[in-house]
Amino acid sequence: MANPVFVAIDTPDVAAARALVAAVAPHVGGVKLGLEFFCAHGPAGIAAVMQGLALPLFLDLKLHDIPNTVAGAVHSLAALAPAIITVHAAGGRAMLVAARAAAPASTRVVAVTVLTSLDAADLLDAGVPDGAAAQAVRLALLVRAAGLDGIVCSPHEVAAIKAQWADGLFVVPGVRPAGSDVGDQKRVMTPSQALAAGAGVLVIGRPITSAPDPAAAAAQIAASL
Repeated sequence: MANPVFVAIDTPDVAAARALVAAVAPHVGGVKLGLEFFCAHGPAGIAAVMQGLALPLFLDLKLHDIPNTVAGAVHSLAALAPAIITVHAAGGRAMLVAARAAAPASTRVVAVTVLTSLDAADLLDAGVPDGAAAQAVRLALLVRAAGLDGIVCSPHEVAAIKAQWADGLFVVPGVRPAGSDVGDQKRVMTPSQALAAGAGVLVIGRPITSAPDPAAAAAQIAASL
């Protein structure tokens, strides 16, 4: 991928989202729109933001339900022509297989392993005693066996999983330029570190979208890679 940076647009405001995307478009490789925006505006809002843009769409809805329901949702979203769409790996093999089968061939289906807002203590509370790295590897192997295109994981897990899945697509949030506020992210790396670890897509939101000059911030990140 020529430019691996996908800007995460998390505002629920269509006009603000459109303005942000227009400003950073020359400096990013794609646009990520997620659950907050989708719940506020649905498919029509997604289409409005992406209209006229040549950038690929990463539709980050993290679908997680019974196989038939997830397959129906993926099928319903096909009209938006997402380049990437997310489901939760914890939904199980049948759900993962159903999601891949329902998606167009041009859409890469990737599964979320362990959210980057979680650390070992959070996972222990949820009944996972051996930490994020072990859980991410375990779920990644399930995702690969189910025939999906890749995973979403923190930059800390990429290298270990890539060693076992060389051709997987690794979508990596928790990416922060040096000196940036990590916010609610707990397992982070800089963009260049994440890319060196094997990331294929770098998901970067607030360091770009909350910057005084989002276009300049995006350009600086791209130039650092």
